[in-house]
Amino acid sequence: MSHFTSEDEALLQSMLRQLLQSVKEKITGAPSVECAEEILLHLEETDENFHNYEFVKYLRQYINNTLGSVIEEETEKCTSAQNQGEVSGYDTLVQHVTKKTRESKEYREMMLALKNVMMVVVESLINKFEEDRMCNKELDSKTKKECQSGYYTDNCSDSDSSFNQSYTFMNQEQLQLLAERLDPIQPKEVRQEALQTLCSAPPSDILNSESWPNLRKHLTMSLSDPDATFSEKILRFYAKTFSSSPFNMTREVYTSLAKHLELYFLSGEYYLPISAGLDVSNTDINRLLKKVRLLNEYQKEAPSFWIRHPEKYMEEIVECTLSLLSVKCEPGPLASPEFLSPVYFLALLDIKAVWFKKWTHAYYSRTVVLRLLEKKYKSLINAAVQQCLDYFEFCKSAVDRTSRVGVFSQQRCSDKQKFAYTGPELQYIYFVHSLCLLGRLLIYKQGRNLFPVQLKNRKDRISLTDLLVLFTQLIYYSPSYPKTALTVHTDNYSPASLVIEILQVFCDQTGCAAECLYTDAVIDALLHPIQNLLSGTETSLLSERIPTPVTGANSPSSISQESKNVSLSEETLLDALLNFSATPKGLFLLHSTGAMNDCVTFMFSSISKRKQISECEEFGNGVIVTQMATTPTGAVALQSSGFIKALVTELWALLECGKDDVRITQPRSTPVDPIDQSCQKSFLSLINLLTYPAVFELLSKQDMPNKPVYSLREIPTDIIDIIDRLIILNSEAKIHSLFSYEQSHIFGLRLLNVLCCELNTLLLLETQYKVSQVLLTAQEENVIEASKGPGDFIIDGLSIERNHVLVRINLIGGPQERILPLRVLDKGSDPYPWPMFSSFPLPKCYLSKIPRKADFRQDNDLDKLLSLLKNPDKQSGWAENCRKQFCKVMKAKPDIISGMILAELIEKFVSHLSESPLDCYFSTEDYKATDANVKNESLSSVQQLGVEMTVRYGKYLNLLKEHAENELSLVLMNCEKFLKQQQTTVVSSLCCLQGAYAGYDWFASSVFLIMSGDREKTLTFLQQFSRLLISAFLWLPRLHISMHLPITTVESGIHPVYFCSAHYVEMLLKAELPLVFSAFHMSGFTPSQICLQWITQCFWNYMDWSEICHYIATCIFLGPDYQIYMCIAVFRHLQQDILKHTEAQDLQVFLKEEALHGFRVSDYLEYMESLEPIYRPVLLKDMRNIRVQTA
Repeated sequence: MSHFTSEDEALLQSMLRQLLQSVKEKITGAPSVECAEEILLHLEETDENFHNYEFVKYLRQYINNTLGSVIEEETEKCTSAQNQGEVSGYDTLVQHVTKKTRESKEYREMMLALKNVMMVVVESLINKFEEDRMCNKELDSKTKKECQSGYYTDNCSDSDSSFNQSYTFMNQEQLQLLAERLDPIQPKEVRQEALQTLCSAPPSDILNSESWPNLRKHLTMSLSDPDATFSEKILRFYAKTFSSSPFNMTREVYTSLAKHLELYFLSGEYYLPISAGLDVSNTDINRLLKKVRLLNEYQKEAPSFWIRHPEKYMEEIVECTLSLLSVKCEPGPLASPEFLSPVYFLALLDIKAVWFKKWTHAYYSRTVVLRLLEKKYKSLINAAVQQCLDYFEFCKSAVDRTSRVGVFSQQRCSDKQKFAYTGPELQYIYFVHSLCLLGRLLIYKQGRNLFPVQLKNRKDRISLTDLLVLFTQLIYYSPSYPKTALTVHTDNYSPASLVIEILQVFCDQTGCAAECLYTDAVIDALLHPIQNLLSGTETSLLSERIPTPVTGANSPSSISQESKNVSLSEETLLDALLNFSATPKGLFLLHSTGAMNDCVTFMFSSISKRKQISECEEFGNGVIVTQMATTPTGAVALQSSGFIKALVTELWALLECGKDDVRITQPRSTPVDPIDQSCQKSFLSLINLLTYPAVFELLSKQDMPNKPVYSLREIPTDIIDIIDRLIILNSEAKIHSLFSYEQSHIFGLRLLNVLCCELNTLLLLETQYKVSQVLLTAQEENVIEASKGPGDFIIDGLSIERNHVLVRINLIGGPQERILPLRVLDKGSDPYPWPMFSSFPLPKCYLSKIPRKADFRQDNDLDKLLSLLKNPDKQSGWAENCRKQFCKVMKAKPDIISGMILAELIEKFVSHLSESPLDCYFSTEDYKATDANVKNESLSSVQQLGVEMTVRYGKYLNLLKEHAENELSLVLMNCEKFLKQQQTTVVSSLCCLQGAYAGYDWFASSVFLIMSGDREKTLTFLQQFSRLLISAFLWLPRLHISMHLPITTVESGIHPVYFCSAHYVEMLLKAELPLVFSAFHMSGFTPSQICLQWITQCFWNYMDWSEICHYIATCIFLGPDYQIYMCIAVFRHLQQDILKHTEAQDLQVFLKEEALHGFRVSDYLEYMESLEPIYRPVLLKDMRNIRVQTA
C-alpha cells in the first residue's frame, strides 16, 4: 500500500473529521495551541475510546500491511541471534527491531506517502472550514475583531457556567506583578482587576511561573472572601487548570483547595446542626458544595494519571484529602456532636464513595492510602464504623414501623423540599457512604488489618467479625424503602442491596472470603432468617419489613401490597434455600430443614413461568436438578412437583410429535445422528435424572404397563412410560403406536445403555423387566431366514444398538478386560465385523485374554512390608511405617500388590487396626458366621443376579472355582444378618428405607474376589473392617439405616459418601482443577453424581481388576480421605477428554459409558500424597463427624 487513491483521501478526510469532532471539547478547552497539541499527543493515555476511532483503526491496519513483513523478518533474525547468544533480553529485542524497521526503505516510503496524503486531507478540511466560516458573517466579524485585539478566543466552560474569556500571554514580570496585586491586603478593585487578568492568562503559564507559590497562597485566602465573585472566578480557574494541565501542576491546585476547605471547617466560623438539615439553595451552602464537588471530580480523575508521576505527588493528594475528611469526625469537648463535617458534603456528592474505590483499585495508590489510614487517619475508619453501628441500633430499636420507614425515607415531592435534605436523610447518606467505603476497605488484606477498632462510646473493640455480623444483620433489620429522592435513580441505596453487593464481592475473593465470611458468627448471622423460618417466627420479621399503610389510603390495595410483599419474601427465602442444593452437603442440609418439596415446587414453578432463561441460569438449574436426582428424597420431590412429568411430556413432543408449525409446511427430515439434535437436551436431562437412587424410588416394584392397545394420542407422563414405550418394545401395539419407530427406539436403547452403566440400575431393570431377554428376542426376529442353517442377522441401526447393549450388560470388566462392539459401520466389504447373537453365552471375541502374571514374591520392599505386618510394633508409629512402606512398593512395583499378596496385606493390616481402640471408629457386637444363622434367609432377585455376575467375572479372572455362587451367597446373607444387628427402626415413605439395602453389595463381592472365594476369610475381614472409619465410605451397605448415624441422616436416605466424600470431591475439584469444575457446571452435570456411581460399584466396569484392588488397598492403608483424592486424580487424568466432551455437549454420556482408559492408581499416588497435607485436616474431621451430623 505505497500510494493513496482519491477514494482513500476522501475516506481519510471523513475519518479525521470524525476524530476531531470527538475530541472537540478537549481541544477547544485548551488555553493555548501548545496545550492542544499536547492533548492530541497524549490522547491514547487519556481517551478510553482512542482505539475505537476509525482513523486510528485505519492507520493501524495501514502500518501493519506496510511494515508487517519487515517486523517479522527482523524479529526472526534477532531471535536467531538471541539463540546464538548475540542478543539478550526482551527489551533489547524490541529496541533492535524498532531501530531496524525505522531504518528500512519501506518505513521511509510509508512516512512519505502518509505525509503527502495527510497534507492533502488537512488542506481540504481547512478549505471546508473556511467555506463554513464565510457562511456566518457574525462569526467572521467577531473573529476579525479578536485578531486585531491580539487575543486568543477560549470557549472553555466549566461545569458551572459558560465562562468565555480571552487569554493574554504574560511574561514573568507581569506574573510577579499579578501575584502582588492579588494579595488580600490590596484594595478590592485592584484584586478584582488582577483576578480578571488571571482568568485571561493560560493556566499552564501561571503554574510554571516563579510567582506561583505566592499566587497560590493568595488564591487560597481569597477563596474565603465574603464577596462570592472572587471565589467563583478562582473556582473556574481551578476547574480549567484541572482539565488542561499535567498532574504534577494540578496537584498543587488540588491541595490548595483542600487546605482551604480544611481551614474553613476548623476556623470555628462554620456551624450547622445536622438536625436542622441542609438547604442546598442557600448561597453559602451552594458555594461550599461547588468547592467540594470540584474536589471530588478531581479525586475520581487523578488515579488515571498519578501512576506516571513520583509517588510523593500522589501521597500529597491522599494525605490532604484524608486530613480534610478527618476534621471533627470525633468531636472534641467544645464541639457539638451534631456538627456537619466535611465528609457529609462529600457523601452528598459521591454517596457510594467512588473516589475511595478508585483510589484503592491499584496497588500503587492503595498501599499509600491504607498506610496513611493506619498511621494517621484511623479516626476516619472509626467514624464510618460508628455511623453503621448508629444506623443499625436505630433500626433495631425502632419498633414502630411507620417511624422506621418514615424517618429515613421521607417522600419529598413538593417544591419546598426539592433542594433540601433533612437531618435523618443526611445521616442516612453518610451511612451509605460509610458502608460502601468499609465494604471496599475489607477487600484488601491491609485494610482488614486495620481492625479491630476502638470506638469512644464502646468498651469492647469492634473486630472484623463484629463488623461482618453487623453488615449481615443490616440485611434483615433495615426497613424496606418506598421510592425516595435517594432511590429514583438506577442505583439502589437500600442497606440490604448494598450489603449483598459487598458480600458478593467478598465471595469472589478467596482470601477475603476466608477471613470475612468463613466464621461461625457470620454464618450464624446469615442463617438467622432461615432459622426463624424454621422456628415459625419468620412472620414477625417479614411484617417488620413491610411499610405500614398510610392513614386514609385504599385499604384493600394496601393489604394486597402487603400480601405481595410477604409472598415475595417467602419466595426469596425459598430461592435462598434452593441454592443450598447446588452442593451435596447443601442438599443434605436442605433436607434437614423439611423444605425440600417446597423448594423444588418453587423452582419448577419459576422455570415454568419464564419462557426464556439465560444460559447461566439454565446451567445452575441443571446442577440443582442433578444433585437432587442423586438422592432419594430429591428424586421424590422432583416427581411430586411435576418436574418429571413435564420433562417426559416435552421429550415425547420433540421425539414423536415435533413442532406443529414445521410439520404443516414440510415433512420432518431424517436425523443424521442416532439422537436428533432437538432431543439431545431432553436425553441429557433424563441421564442426569435417572441415577440409581432415583430409579429405585420411581420404579421399584412397578410393573410394566404392557397394554394391548396404545392410542397414538396417548402421551407418556412418567419414567415407567418411557421404558414401556421406547425401550421394552415387546409387542406390535407398542411399535405401531410410534410415529418414528426407529428414531424413538434408538433413543430408548441409547438411554438404556447409559442407565445400565450403573450396575445397580442394571440389576433392577434386568430383574424387574427382563431387559436382556427382550433384546435377544428382538435380535432373533431380526434375521433373514435361510433354507439351510441359521439365517443372517439384518444389520441396521436398531440391531447394532441392541448388540452393543447386550454385550455391555452381560459382561463385567475394565477397559482391558472386555471389548464392546462399536455402534458405527465401517467402510469396505465388511461394514460390521462384530458378531451378533440371539442367545447366551456371548461370543468369546468380546472377552480379552487375561495375561499370566509372574510371581514377584522376592522383593525387598514387599518383604519389609510383610514383615511389619506379621510382627506389629505396639508403638504408635507402626501404622505410619506400614503406610510409608506400602507407598514405596506401590510406586516401585505396583503389580506385586495383587492376588494372595494383596489379600494378606489388607487382612493383616485391618486385623491389627481393629484390635486398637484408637483406630476403631464403630463399636460392633461379636458375630459368629455359620450356615445355621442364615439357613432360613434368602437373597433378593437383585442380589442373586449380582452374585451370578460377580462369579462370572471372578471365573474370567481365574479367581474363583466351582460352587463359588453358593459361597458368595452365604457371605452376603451373613453380612446382611451381621449388619442388621446395628440397624435402627425408621418410619419413612422412601422405598430405599423399606428393609434391606436397596442395591447390591459390590464391596463385599470385591473382597470375596480378593480372598479368592474364601468365605471364612471374607467374613472375618469384613467384620474386622466394619469397626474402622474407612468402612463407612468403602462399604456402602455398612451404614444402611445404621444406629451409628443420627436419625435425621437415616431418614434422609442420603449416604455419607454423598454428603461427605462426593461433596469434598467438588470442593477440591474447584480448587485443584478449575477448568474441569467449570466444564461440569456448563454441562449442568455434577462431579458428585458420577463419583457416587464409581464409589458405589467400587469402580467395576471403569477400572481393570488390578486397579480396583489398588483403589481398595490405597484407601485402607492411607485413609478414607484418599477416596476423595482418588476421584480428583481420575478427573485430572480425564481433564482433556472432559473439556472436549463438554464442548460436544455429551459429558455425562462420556463419563458414564466410558471406562477409565490408561488410568493407573500407582501413576497418581504421588499426586494424591501432595493433596494430603493440604486437605486432610478438614476432610478427616468432617468424615469423623458423620455420627454427629446435625440438622
